[in-house]
Amino acid sequence: MSDGKKPILLVAACALIDSDGRILLAQRPEGKSLAGLWEFPGGKVEPGETPEETLIREMEEEIGITTKVACLAPLTFASHTYETFHLLMPLFVCRRYEGIAHGKEGQAIKWVRPQALRDYPMPPADEPLIPFLQDLL
Repeated sequence: MSDGKKPILLVAACALIDSDGRILLAQRPEGKSLAGLWEFPGGKVEPGETPEETLIREMEEEIGITTKVACLAPLTFASHTYETFHLLMPLFVCRRYEGIAHGKEGQAIKWVRPQALRDYPMPPADEPLIPFLQDLL
């Protein structure tokens, strides 16, 4: 855009929480931007999709987890300007799901205690979400 404004990218993310109160992180694979960093699972909201529908689709595609809209609770959001776009990312919490999480796209995943989240390098937009999760859990 020539007026200096950046397009807004809407991405939905999910803090998947297990029965031990740990949060699932996925590592961004080689070849993607910010490769090697750890993030909350999710993805880009497609046209005509709600953020909840995006998470249900992405969690099935990426980590083999099935959940429902009623199991996704909005917690907070990130608003972060990157070099070529502005990211708006609602973060949902999910404690009820079916399946065993595994990296279906070859990505590493890890269940992490809330206090240890800062031990994992994350994209700049994800880092400000950590205190909300630590307060919640």
